[in-house]
Amino acid sequence: MSLEKELEARSGGICELCGSGEGLSAMEVAPSNSSSEQSIYVCSTCLTQIQNPDSMDENHFNCLNDSMWSETPAVAVVSYRILNALGRQDLVDMMYMEEDVKTWADAVLPDENALVYKDSNGVTLASGDTVVITKDLDVKGTTFIAKRGTAVRSISLVHGNAELIEGRVNGVKIQILTKYLKKS
Repeated sequence: MSLEKELEARSGGICELCGSGEGLSAMEVAPSNSSSEQSIYVCSTCLTQIQNPDSMDENHFNCLNDSMWSETPAVAVVSYRILNALGRQDLVDMMYMEEDVKTWADAVLPDENALVYKDSNGVTLASGDTVVITKDLDVKGTTFIAKRGTAVRSISLVHGNAELIEGRVNGVKIQILTKYLKKS
């Protein structure tokens, strides 16, 4: 049986991430031995967004709330990687994976240590840290001001820009310049 047929049978003919039945194809999950155990069956929308992480639509990947619990290791690995790329540390923290699957999931994640994210005092920041805003900040696109002293919990690092982090303030996901933050 071909890889595509095996994956179609395993998935029931739907995308293993979002459940769509349109434009399905096999995708190897690197590093891979080209087996069905290390591949997933995905729709063209998911595949395009996975291949172009800068154009990922967080709303489309709300479906990962279900697929992150898949018993198929390859599906869990891809869900983990996408959630990391989207900065959804809250969901990543809920995931449970066997040690070998977790090692596989971390194998190709971008090296976040290449860029060093530092707060206003020069303290290194990491995903999941809690920071405090040091200056009242106007939040573009909203009617509120992020007040000085507001704690931002479970931050995520903005890929490719060591001067920005993402976090939720008043329930809104915003990007904040690191020079206006201090690690708590």
